[in-house]
Amino acid sequence: MATLVLGTVGRALLGPVGGAIGALIGNRVDHAVLGAPRRQGPRLTELSVQTSTYGTQMPAIFGTMRVAGPVIWATDLIEARGVTGGGKGRPGVESYSYSANFAVALSGRRIGRVGRIWADGRLLRGSAGDFKVATGFRLYPGTEDQPVDPLIASVEGPRASAFRGIAYAVFEGLALAEFGNRIPQLTFEVEGDAGPLSCEAIARHLSPEVRVGDGGTPVAGFAASGGSVRAVLAMLADMSGGQWVGEGDGIRLAVPLADAVPRVIHDEGMGAQGPGRRGQRAIAAEASLPASVTIAHYDPARDYQIGVQRVARPGGIRDERLDWAAAIDATTARTMAQDRLARAAVERVRRIVTLGPEALAIAPGAVVAIDGEPGRWRVIEAAWEAMAVRLTCTPLGHKGPMLPASPGRIARSPDRAIGTTRLIAFEAPPLDDQLLTGPRLSLVAAGGPGWRQAGLSYSLDDGASWIALGMTAMPGLVGRLVSAVSGGGAALIDRRGVLVVALAGDLADADRAAIDAGANLAWLGGELLQFGRAEPLGDGHWQLSILRRGLRGTEAMIGRAVPGDPIVLIDAPSVRVVDLPMTMLGRQVRFLAHGVGDGIEGVQTGATVTGQSIRPPSPVHWRCRRRADGLVTIGWTRRSCSGWRWIDRVDVPLGEESERYRLTIGDREEEVSSPGWTGAAPDGTRVAVRQIGTWAASLPLVGIIGGETI
Repeated sequence: MATLVLGTVGRALLGPVGGAIGALIGNRVDHAVLGAPRRQGPRLTELSVQTSTYGTQMPAIFGTMRVAGPVIWATDLIEARGVTGGGKGRPGVESYSYSANFAVALSGRRIGRVGRIWADGRLLRGSAGDFKVATGFRLYPGTEDQPVDPLIASVEGPRASAFRGIAYAVFEGLALAEFGNRIPQLTFEVEGDAGPLSCEAIARHLSPEVRVGDGGTPVAGFAASGGSVRAVLAMLADMSGGQWVGEGDGIRLAVPLADAVPRVIHDEGMGAQGPGRRGQRAIAAEASLPASVTIAHYDPARDYQIGVQRVARPGGIRDERLDWAAAIDATTARTMAQDRLARAAVERVRRIVTLGPEALAIAPGAVVAIDGEPGRWRVIEAAWEAMAVRLTCTPLGHKGPMLPASPGRIARSPDRAIGTTRLIAFEAPPLDDQLLTGPRLSLVAAGGPGWRQAGLSYSLDDGASWIALGMTAMPGLVGRLVSAVSGGGAALIDRRGVLVVALAGDLADADRAAIDAGANLAWLGGELLQFGRAEPLGDGHWQLSILRRGLRGTEAMIGRAVPGDPIVLIDAPSVRVVDLPMTMLGRQVRFLAHGVGDGIEGVQTGATVTGQSIRPPSPVHWRCRRRADGLVTIGWTRRSCSGWRWIDRVDVPLGEESERYRLTIGDREEEVSSPGWTGAAPDGTRVAVRQIGTWAASLPLVGIIGGETI
């Protein structure tokens, strides 16, 4: 109002210049006093924040949109307790995991499907329908006859609601470890319709009074909500650059078409008392026009996050911002902003034409040509007054070309396929010099690029019963042997041997200090080894060289692996260990992994308990000499399960309750308590020396009297 009053006063006092100054001052006053116009249509932020407030409005989703939706049902968090380690006098470690059951409403009208799902901005469900976290999921499309969800029915009993007419999703047992043991903020890619819809088609779904009109702007998606249907219809008309006009007992969307044939009219200046004024014209001050138009919208190229396009022009003092709860691409949004800015400049001209009763058929939205005026005009208002038809018209501008625009770069959550769990179980000597009181198996699990963890159980009775073990450790590096070139043994660094492996991961070289600290440790066919160089060959293949073979007493397994055997990179955070009773020696333990992509049956593997983890390493350094009296003296050097780094440079710790050795000399056995034996035996006799440990005997050191070890 201040713009009109001060503009009129300025023109009366100082002419056109004074009018412009007055309009400028008035616009400032209006903006300060009145602020932005109140809008009751759908807001952008309403779709991105998840709530559980009672009475929250449910938007009706058209096309494809990304929405949060309110939580409409939930149970308390479900706690699961697991114990790892322990036994044989050692304390166990208790761990707790949590899951949640809840339902989220998605749309106030029927939908077709749900695509991707985000949790705290990260993908929870990929475009292929695969979940990245363990959960049960059921979708109800919002039909009027949809059944009650069985989980909700089991909790609520006969009071359970089917939420008919509302599309909603049910999560059962959603694992919360990835989200800080809380229900995350969820957003859903909801497909209400298979393809784009025009603004008019959306309006016809919202109101039965809407008739077929000019179609309006097509959009990829739209979320209808707000204070009234009228507010939503106003936004749809605004997006299309048209207006709603009467059509029989309803309304239709009138959008000026570029090829519309105008109706020629003559400004007759009709009035009840005879001829009236002709050529009435009003031109708004240029200062009242917007200097820029900004359109905020949902951009499909940004995973349906909010995008902003702004177009500016010289002059003007205010910015016009439009928040449209519609999914449109950046190019369309920028073009719409440009057209709106150009249309505002053209439509500041108003032409009033008065005609006789024969013009009653001309309705708002019609395209006319005024005799004596250039161009085409659009009727924005038609009134019957003083026995004449008064038409208010504005010039009809031309839509500009499409303006290319970039949606910008976003930090898109990668959609990595998880795949099935690959689980490797094996027995190896302890890597931390710990003296075990029972056999121990190690487990390393891996999967696809998006694999994280899997639930783990084991069975001691061939699958008749299962013992929960909690979760697997962090993802490990698991591959397979492609080929091997034999080289040296365990005494020296093997610079001739080469291993070619296929591995889905990255490897790195390691210098002597890193090797000494335990880097690049691997298990292959029962052998522990390290590699100093890893050379990529392409296609996930690596060539490993500068090898340390047969570590921690596994030299007997050097060269036993064949192509296709698994190779496991051993890193403490990725290894899960299971301590077993002594009764499992010689028996098989079965393991079962249940990951997100493992299906109902899960993934099974097994390992035979050989005692490698608890037996001492075999003796070394065979020595044999025959004395002058004809007796034979045999000697050897013991090794231990602990003290492998030999830090003090003296004898290694015993690592057993007592020092004992069993000698098999030909067909007889002897037992001694020190690393040596003297007795009678002919040359060529085969001798096997085993150290007797606390829980098992070592592999033999075999020698020939009068010869070398074999």
